[in-house]
Amino acid sequence: MLESPQATLLERERDRFTGREWAMLLVLCGAIFLEGVDVSMFGVALPSIRADLAMSTAELQWVISAYVLGYGGFMLLGGRAADLLGRRRMFLIWLAVFIAFSGLGGLASEGWVLIAARFVTGVAAGFMAPAGLSIITTSIAEGRKRNQALLVYAGTGAAGFSLGLVVGGVLAEFSWRWVFFAPVILAALILLAGIRLIPVQARPGSRSIRDFDLLGAFSVTGAMLLLVYGVVRAPDVALGSTLAVLAGGVALLALFVTVERRVSAPLVRLGILRSGPLVRANIAALLFAGSFVGFQFILVLYLQELRGWSALATGLAMLAVAGDAVLAPTLTPRLVNRYGNVRVIFAGLLVAGVAYASFLWIGADAAYAAMLPALILIGVAFALVYGPLTIAGTDGIAENEQGLAGALLYTSWQLGSALGLAMVTAVQVITLGGDHSESGLLDSYRAALTVPVIAIAVAAAVTAFGLRRR
Repeated sequence: MLESPQATLLERERDRFTGREWAMLLVLCGAIFLEGVDVSMFGVALPSIRADLAMSTAELQWVISAYVLGYGGFMLLGGRAADLLGRRRMFLIWLAVFIAFSGLGGLASEGWVLIAARFVTGVAAGFMAPAGLSIITTSIAEGRKRNQALLVYAGTGAAGFSLGLVVGGVLAEFSWRWVFFAPVILAALILLAGIRLIPVQARPGSRSIRDFDLLGAFSVTGAMLLLVYGVVRAPDVALGSTLAVLAGGVALLALFVTVERRVSAPLVRLGILRSGPLVRANIAALLFAGSFVGFQFILVLYLQELRGWSALATGLAMLAVAGDAVLAPTLTPRLVNRYGNVRVIFAGLLVAGVAYASFLWIGADAAYAAMLPALILIGVAFALVYGPLTIAGTDGIAENEQGLAGALLYTSWQLGSALGLAMVTAVQVITLGGDHSESGLLDSYRAALTVPVIAIAVAAAVTAFGLRRR
């Protein structure tokens, strides 16, 4: 039956954003852009940090891993805190913590101080991200309007992730410390705008410490730390030591599941994992994030340590990846409306697989023109995957668990980033051995790049089950 003109007009009015909603969305997009930038721009600055603080490759990857582990490890507790204590309150408080410890990292004179500051900054982001996402999903009704808001929001985060590569190169050209100080300035502006523009929501009822599953939060964080630490140090220790650390991580995961089944207010209601679309979205997010962060790490080492490029030249070379900043808010919503989330995600994963695989044959003197098509494809893949995964991971979830659903998705992003980085580092170090010649370095980079290719292939296979169900 055809809709009347009046009904069509009312539907368009419902889908139109008010000035207040746009203002709120602008602030939250600024925060997710900041978080994306803060993850990726350190990749380009790592060689400068290594030279200044005399850090090894294994230590160096913890500059990124410490952040993503704090981010992912406390994301679930952050989502729970947002649901119980108030989303606006959690967002603003932890944004202030983010500012303080990002500034501390810029003042660090030793590697351990830098890593510790990065970890706490990640914890702050872990509380901010699910609070910001759930502010959107509880303020805007489910449907086309919310999908549009989420695509803009996720597209901004993806743009921050890719533009961070360029920003990091520019800032590192002056000093790597500006990679810490610049987010402080941006975060302070977002904090001031957020106090004014994020609407005050109804206050939750009184809560006690029993409403917070601290044992669950610490057990899952400990599990992530041990799993990543075990993979990272595998090249330098005996096999038995590595297996013992990994076994400890698995034991903590088992403890986490046991705790979640028994506590009255679990960090993760395990029943939410019965949703097939949610589980597939989280697996795809974990593998996609791990593949990209691992690829970025190896590409930066290739360009700067093998080819001798400067941080600025490396950052500018990565500018091609930032095409998602244009595609995500313009092309992706149209594709999602026409083909649905699953098909768009699947297409993006295939594009990423082609891009990563093309670097397996890269030579020691490859021209930038030979790399450019693959870098453009990576930007396209980000535009097709990031936003639709955000919708798929929160769609159909009850309002009182939107913080949890958002936290699960962001935990998958960060855990994937940490594990992907750890695995490519381990493969590169094992393959390199003591051969630091040009051919030895090149062979180690190629071996490490097989990790992103395999991860993307698995992600595409998992997503294909969603296509079959459709």
